[in-house]
Amino acid sequence: MHASATAQNVNTSGVVARRLNWRVVDIVVAAVLGVAIGLVFWVWNTIGYAWFTAADGLTPGLGGIAVGIWLLGGVVGGLVIRKPGAALVVEVVAAIVSMLIGNIWGVSTVLEGIAQGLGAELIFAIFLYRRFSLPVAALAGVGAAAGAWLFELFYGSSPNILKSVEFNTIYLGALVVSGALLAGVLGWLLVRALAATGALSRFAAGRELRREV
Repeated sequence: MHASATAQNVNTSGVVARRLNWRVVDIVVAAVLGVAIGLVFWVWNTIGYAWFTAADGLTPGLGGIAVGIWLLGGVVGGLVIRKPGAALVVEVVAAIVSMLIGNIWGVSTVLEGIAQGLGAELIFAIFLYRRFSLPVAALAGVGAAAGAWLFELFYGSSPNILKSVEFNTIYLGALVVSGALLAGVLGWLLVRALAATGALSRFAAGRELRREV
């Protein structure tokens, strides 16, 4: 009995390890997703910044409502690859691409990408990389938003910690809503759409959609 239980535990551990280990295809897809989302970031640098500025002009802190698109990398990476580090890697690669193409924020783009990726990564880790439903995606978007808020609270020559409590409260609320909707819900829908094309046939996200159909 003891030997059988031990063997079963070893087999279970092996299955879990194989599920969480990165494959070559995971690395390639993470890179492709990172570059593609980095291009989305680059486009959003103009549109999103204009929206951010307009919303912030209405109520200081409300500009956070435009930030969600910049949080997409962590959510999409985590939903597609489903391995430890995937959310962080895709968000950071996307941030690097955005920086290299050119934006007004420079290297801080990558530093904030790390904070955002870690925020999304934490949510997937809490669910042990086993649940990838719409609510989990929305929570990952919120996690990425929290990472962005914390980073901006302390980073730079004029960190948000120097601003009012009212500003930081409104900004956090706007970030959370934007992260849940523009990163979480939209990211989940994007992955579903991508899976429907057959491009994710080697990933659980693609196989799940086929089973639903």
